[in-house]
Amino acid sequence: MSKRVKKTFKIVVGVVIFLTLPSLLFFGFLFFKYNENLPIGTPGKQADALATKMLKSLNYDAYKNTHYIEWTFKKRHHFNWHKKNNICDVFWRNNKVILNFNNPNKSKAFTNNIPQSGENATELIKKATALFNNDSFWLVAPFKVFDVGVERRLVKTETHGDALLVTYTQGGSTPGDSYLWLFDENGKPKAFKIWASILPIKGLEASWTDWKTTETGAELPTFHKLLVLGLELDDIRAFN
Repeated sequence: MSKRVKKTFKIVVGVVIFLTLPSLLFFGFLFFKYNENLPIGTPGKQADALATKMLKSLNYDAYKNTHYIEWTFKKRHHFNWHKKNNICDVFWRNNKVILNFNNPNKSKAFTNNIPQSGENATELIKKATALFNNDSFWLVAPFKVFDVGVERRLVKTETHGDALLVTYTQGGSTPGDSYLWLFDENGKPKAFKIWASILPIKGLEASWTDWKTTETGAELPTFHKLLVLGLELDDIRAFN
């Protein structure tokens, strides 16, 4: 190996270390500060009662009777969810996808208002589905605690009192994820802790405190804080 090659190699290695070491140290700090094991909870009537109390605090009956919800996630993805018909129009960049959840084969994709077909359409529909699964969860997660395949457990905590551990055994993009709901004195969600396959740190806490009473009376969130990140949900509208 020539002196020039050795020098270049050392420079490259030095740059890599310079760029990655702070990130590794920061990740290590976050991991040891926040990482938690999944808590053990007890299923049964008490867990279901806590879940029901949460739903009542958010006016679940109004949400159940809401036929249409519109919102924008992080100013990047816009959704027109025809909830009653189980169809959602998803918009991002120059793309539009009409997701038909009852008949996926009838879903349609457009780029610059031009209908797409074949592999292009398949990829756009797949992308739109992933966006809907993630972005709608941050909007309506509390209302999904009695969905098919959801397990509920009561967890006794020292600092937050009774908490609700919810595990999704099926559906969505990442089945198997768990969330520990934390409540205020009225049983309304104030945060949850996350055990998700896509997150390397388990037990991170996200806020659920910025609520909006929609036109139908259902309570929906407008903002979440996750560490130093803010997740904004704008332009929320709901109709019967």
